[in-house]
Formats: sequence, structure tokens, C-alpha cells
Amino acid sequence: MNIQSEEMHMAWTQHDIPDQSGRTAVVTGANGGLGLETAKALAGAGAHVVMAVRNQEKAAEAVTEIRAAHPDASLELVPLDLGDLSSVAQAAEKIVADHDTIDLLVNNAGVMAMPERRTVDGFEMQFGVDHLGHFAFTAHLLPQLLRAPAARVVTVTSTARFLGGPVNPANPHLEGNYGAWKSYAQAKMANYHFGLGLQRAFERAGVTAQSLIAHPGLSNTDLQAHTVSQGGGGWAGPFFHKLTMRMGMPPAIGVRPQLRAATDPRARGGELYAPMFASNGAAVRRPILRRFDATKRINELWVVSERETGVTLDVVAALDR
Repeated sequence: MNIQSEEMHMAWTQHDIPDQSGRTAVVTGANGGLGLETAKALAGAGAHVVMAVRNQEKAAEAVTEIRAAHPDASLELVPLDLGDLSSVAQAAEKIVADHDTIDLLVNNAGVMAMPERRTVDGFEMQFGVDHLGHFAFTAHLLPQLLRAPAARVVTVTSTARFLGGPVNPANPHLEGNYGAWKSYAQAKMANYHFGLGLQRAFERAGVTAQSLIAHPGLSNTDLQAHTVSQGGGGWAGPFFHKLTMRMGMPPAIGVRPQLRAATDPRARGGELYAPMFASNGAAVRRPILRRFDATKRINELWVVSERETGVTLDVVAALDR
């Protein structure tokens, strides 16, 4: 039986996470939804979890929930606003100061289908938070990741990436051409290309760190409710909210692709983990599509990301830091 056939018969769950004792994991957006479930599962498996979150009040509630399930959970709160590059730098600086190594980074946080808005730095909000903030955050944490014996970076994308195109280097913030779902699709495609590009950078540098991608399918989190409350998703916002309430997977199940990408010993850099049936089902490895133009899109994304953030993501240079 080949690996793919074997996976089709496996129902991977949180119980399959290997012991994470002695490992440090950083999770963005760990105060709710899939981020909370990620932090809860990793802490339950013994990892020290750095919860990098914007809303500290909500984060305190998340800590209470995790410790109710795992009284001995090792948790740390770090303020992080991905829509503010100064906050990104400060959060990374604190984490770097407190931890010599980082074994796992889960780039989970994000916003979806909101009205046109700008980050503190003037970026279109969805591209700025979902991608550019994570790009800079990952770059700042690279030295600690590279010092770990076998670090993993997991970036969360979405099937919504197929609803739009890749980043346009001439207009990455969709000025004069904004659409709530178009912007979200672009941001999620950027997450996809970022995960693949980071793996290529790791391979070129000959390091043991690995980069993987995951998407949760149709998961019933507060993300859809937030889209409706913000009013940016048009008629599709309430439609998808009702759909996820009726048919979406609970967060504890929807989180499994990113947890599997993060912890399964058989997972490898450059792989994508997702529900078996796209929107739902067991967490399995899925094929990487659109390989023919991936190199071009990744290169364009790197140029745009470094130009906009002013942060260089260079694995070889990070080895000397």
C-alpha cells in the first residue's frame, strides 16, 4: 500500500501527536478558533506554547480554557498585532530574547473578506495581516528556528486561494481594484506560495528546517461570524456563515491538517495537508497544484514582500545571526 492509499484509510487525530516535551512552539492567533485548538493540542502534548496574539483579554480567556483541559500546560502570552510591523518586530524580539531555539512556528492568524481597510503601515488589511505580517514575523524568528534540530514552519492557507490570482507586483494592495473576496483569495494564495518558497529556501541553504502548508476546509470558527459583522463579504458572507454553522467541522476537527503538518513524523517540507474531501474529512496529504508557474510567483512574492515590509527573509544570512 503506498503512502497516499494508506492515508486514505487513516483518521489522524490529536491522539497521534508525538510527545512534544522540551519543544517550543509559537502560534499566531492562538486566542480563538483554529489557533486556540492548535495551542491546546500542542500544550497537551507537552510543548511550551508561545501564544502570539493581538487581543490580550481574549488571550487570557484562551489560557484559562487550555489549562482547564491541561492543568500542567506550559503557556506564554506575547502581544502581536500582525497589522503593525513595529508590533511584529517587538513580539519577535521578545520571543528571541527568551528562547534560544524555536521548534515550531504555526502562522495561523488571519482576517477574511472585510471592507477595504489599511494596516498601520498602509498595507491592504488582508494582504498585510494574513501574509506580510507573517512574512516579517517568520524572518525575525529565523535564527531561532534554524538553531532547532528539526524546526517546522506551518503556514495556513485556504481553498479560497483559487477564487483569485497571485499577487500583482505593480499593485499588491489592489488600489482601485479592491474586492473583499478577491483580496482574501490573493492573501491565501500568498500564504500558499510563501510556504512553498520558504521550503525551497531551506533546501537551497541545506538546513534541516522544513516548511509545510495546511488548510482547514470548512471549519466552524468565529472567522465567518466576524466577516458578517464587518459587512465586507456581501451576500456570500451570511451564506458561508450559515453553511459553516450547519455543515462545518468543529474547530477541534478542522485544526487537524495544520496539527498533522506540524507534528506528524512522516510529514515532509513542501507538503500540503488538508481535509480528504477538500471541505471536510480526515486530515491527509494533498497534491501541490499549479507547479508550472510556482517559481515565478514565489520570486515575485519575495520581491514584493521584502519591498513592502523592508524585511529581508534570507535563510543563509540568518545562519550567521
